[in-house]
Amino acid sequence: MRKLWKKLVVGAAMCILTITTAIAPVQAAVENGTSYAIESNSIANWPQMGDMYSEAAVLMDADTGAVLVNKGMYEARYPASITKVMTTLLALENSKMTDEVTFTEEGLTRIVEGTNIDSQVGEVLTMEQALNIVMMVSANEVAAQVAIQVAGSEAAFAEMMNQKAAQLGCKNTHFNNASGLPDENHYTCAYDMALIFQEALKNEEFRKIIETRTYTLPATNKHAEPRAYSTHLPLVSQAAPEYYADCIGGKTGVTMVSLNTLVTAAERDGKTLIAVALRADPGQVCADSTAMYEYGFNNFTKLELDGGSAMVPNGVTEADLHTTNENRDGVLLNHYYYGDKYVGTAEVEVPQETEAPVEEEAEELPEEDTQIAEEAVSDSVFGNPMLEHKGFAVTVGVLVGLIVLGILSIFITLLTRRR
Repeated sequence: MRKLWKKLVVGAAMCILTITTAIAPVQAAVENGTSYAIESNSIANWPQMGDMYSEAAVLMDADTGAVLVNKGMYEARYPASITKVMTTLLALENSKMTDEVTFTEEGLTRIVEGTNIDSQVGEVLTMEQALNIVMMVSANEVAAQVAIQVAGSEAAFAEMMNQKAAQLGCKNTHFNNASGLPDENHYTCAYDMALIFQEALKNEEFRKIIETRTYTLPATNKHAEPRAYSTHLPLVSQAAPEYYADCIGGKTGVTMVSLNTLVTAAERDGKTLIAVALRADPGQVCADSTAMYEYGFNNFTKLELDGGSAMVPNGVTEADLHTTNENRDGVLLNHYYYGDKYVGTAEVEVPQETEAPVEEEAEELPEEDTQIAEEAVSDSVFGNPMLEHKGFAVTVGVLVGLIVLGILSIFITLLTRRR
């Protein structure tokens, strides 16, 4: 009997090892130096975007998540300091602006690397002050101390960052620190950064921070004089040749391996667009972002739908679109497509039946309704590019089932041998 149980345990362990290996994150291959074609130009009847300097880029509609420009948007690149968008978002979601951030030796470990504001051990800032400094000045030691304040350690905060990225549907991202300092296991892609920035824009405090052009840090317990700072984002600096009036703000990044990275948002005529440009020279990421914005604003129309919107090429009407349905937490959604290209979503109001007795609500759906519901579930996993990450849950379910079948097979085989 002991041998039987030993074999069962070994079999179970092998199955668990198999599923762990299958679902463990695989380090992305960051292929610096490789530039990609603009894939969105191959979509039928889609406006053509001119070539860009950046190795990878994306233009996304902030309201729907529809991608207007795709240049290697899933290809991994080192983000540098645009990482701090996620750091700021998580801090806003998990702390109060009045919280005190006290600098520690742990937080100041890498202060000599990159940008800093000469913070001192024991110095105290409010969370509001710290986050303004993180986004405007890009101070690495402030980002690290914010992470420690929120999660207890920068490593624990990095785990929070990765969990949030997965929740948002990121495809090719892994964070290892709160600042974006070089680390081969710290990477993202243009699409993922657009998703993160899209989520951040929903936060009013985040918008207030990125729309700030100058900031004065008052005297602290370690610095007797106030410190004044100005934005170093050229697209929002009126003195810069790259100034773009429609840009509301964003975040720059640069290291020797990442080159320049940039994530920004711009608004015009009721449209909010997000541009991400990865790995180019400083003026080039700005030029690419401006070119994408002009392309988006001039070639696309925002269709206002009942319960939502769609971003479509000029001249396209609702009649030219087709839909798939999804029932998400009791809310019916219509996802709109132009050809095979996702362009928007609208929430459908489902009329409530009030005449049916309460006890009849548990009755089974007619066969036709059951088929519609099954199709909606199928569409929610496989038909909508915004929700493809849910297929991960399906994969895990299948693998768990295989484990159970494997254990049962081993058990039955061993019992048969004993007989």
